[in-house]
Amino acid sequence: MRALFFITLCLLPSIALAEGTLDPALASQAKRSSPVTYEVELAAIVTAPYHTKTLKVWLPIPPSDETQTVESLAWSTFPTEIEPTLTTEKVHGNRFAYYEFDHPQGAQIIRHRFRATTHDLHWNIEPAKITMPTDWPESFAAYLKSDQTVVVNDQIRQQLQSIVPTRKSPAADLTSVMLWTQQTLKYDHGKASLAASSLHALETKTGHCSDYHGLCSAFGRALGYPTRVTYGINMFPKNSPSHCKLEAYLPPYGWVSFDVSETQKLVQAIEKDQKLSDDERTRLTTAALDRFKSGFRDNTWLLQTRGTGYDLAPPAAKKANVVRTLYAEADGVALPEPDPADASQVKFAWQVGMKIKADRPVKYPFSYP
Repeated sequence: MRALFFITLCLLPSIALAEGTLDPALASQAKRSSPVTYEVELAAIVTAPYHTKTLKVWLPIPPSDETQTVESLAWSTFPTEIEPTLTTEKVHGNRFAYYEFDHPQGAQIIRHRFRATTHDLHWNIEPAKITMPTDWPESFAAYLKSDQTVVVNDQIRQQLQSIVPTRKSPAADLTSVMLWTQQTLKYDHGKASLAASSLHALETKTGHCSDYHGLCSAFGRALGYPTRVTYGINMFPKNSPSHCKLEAYLPPYGWVSFDVSETQKLVQAIEKDQKLSDDERTRLTTAALDRFKSGFRDNTWLLQTRGTGYDLAPPAAKKANVVRTLYAEADGVALPEPDPADASQVKFAWQVGMKIKADRPVKYPFSYP
């Protein structure tokens, strides 16, 4: 009999704290609009190497908080029927459904059905209101220091010095590094680290969303602001459902979301449209950048995990760089990250497919026209 059970995800919401309080658990200060409810079926197909003794899989559980709600979860596996253990890692509070397959034979399929409601989130940042604390509480340590993927070293600091030779204001400095990244990096799935590597992005000037946001996160930490890469899934059909964003903690706004790579694509599409007049091109580009700089997260994206370089629960053989749609290892060896955008990569140890139904038509806000 197929193992099937339902879980109502009842996470405590982030606590709204007094104005001026510095805490990574501060509830989102974004203005919510345009809610969309999605019925989602996610299927992860994992194939361990021949003669694997133990296959371990960590599948993220999207959190419920003030920015999104997730409910009525159902899990099942095929052909081996096992139930997951629900776990929480200690650094960022990411939750996982953990599966351990004993001597798996062939591909194992894990299905996750859930209902999620997301919103457009606008922070409407006023740059003059952003403050720089003298000291950050210890609870921000993971978002200020160098880690195994968001590396902050002399190479990063030297590049930052050329971008921001003289500090102006928190908003201006952070905007400068994000715009530099947009103007410098070339989006290329085939040359991506798949790990939010700040050094890969800086050295190759190429990558995909995680490289853009890993680099910006490193610059942000070098500037003295807590930053992190957040991974989620786009709620529409695509080859790989995962996509990440950058978050920076900017008092008094708390965590603010930015999408550096998708804004770059949007601006480039506008600039290439020969049907537009110069004035129209300027107007559309300005609108896209203004939305970007003021903090924006779209209702077609569902948060799954936060942070980089952390220990899973239960512990894996090594720390996870990031968890995009899942993390898996066979006999203590991590299975390779798939990227179907790379035409030279024709075999995958695992892949994820999704079936999504929205309660109304939704347009991707980074698409053009």
